[in-house]
Amino acid sequence: MLVIGLTGGIGMGKSAAAELFASAGVPVFNADACVHRLYEGEAVGPIEAAFPGVTRGGRIDRKLLAEKLAGSQKRLRVLEDIVHPMVVKAEIEFLREQEDKGAKLAVLEIPLLFETGADARVDVTIVLSAPPEVQRSRVLARPGMTVDRLEHLIARQLSDADRRARADFVVDSSTSLADMREEIDRLIESLQYRGGRVMEHLRRQHSD
Repeated sequence: MLVIGLTGGIGMGKSAAAELFASAGVPVFNADACVHRLYEGEAVGPIEAAFPGVTRGGRIDRKLLAEKLAGSQKRLRVLEDIVHPMVVKAEIEFLREQEDKGAKLAVLEIPLLFETGADARVDVTIVLSAPPEVQRSRVLARPGMTVDRLEHLIARQLSDADRRARADFVVDSSTSLADMREEIDRLIESLQYRGGRVMEHLRRQHSD
């Protein structure tokens, strides 16, 4: 089974691309959705211990947590040290389950794929890309989004040019959904018969 890393900056069309992969029968793991689940389950205790007062109703209140982090890189690293291993564990469980089901491809949708080094855990990378004006118009249309917040989010991420340079494949998300579907279908067709080193590594780990 080949493991695909799907990424792109904010507003670049990752979710749309992930849905197209899923509709074509390719299993997709969404890292953000995994974090949301962890904030309602396994991660609640450790995060509350590190940042007292961020729990409401037995789950992590994301707004309260954001206030605790307050732009502190040190606190952000503490949070990442708690959550990251849990996400990786869930990824591995997902991949093993999909391989057992006979999947030829699996997608890991990870927004900060390159920034967090997660590209080392995939066989190929696909980057969603669009012109800056398209990105800005999409994101600023979201409820509660401001120009300042958008600039802050973009500053935390690799530039689109850097992402494109590191990608194995780039998908233009400024086209129509039909064009995106055609491009993703072509990628699926070309990738589904490739072998991958990621699953071989996981199998060796499992047998040790």
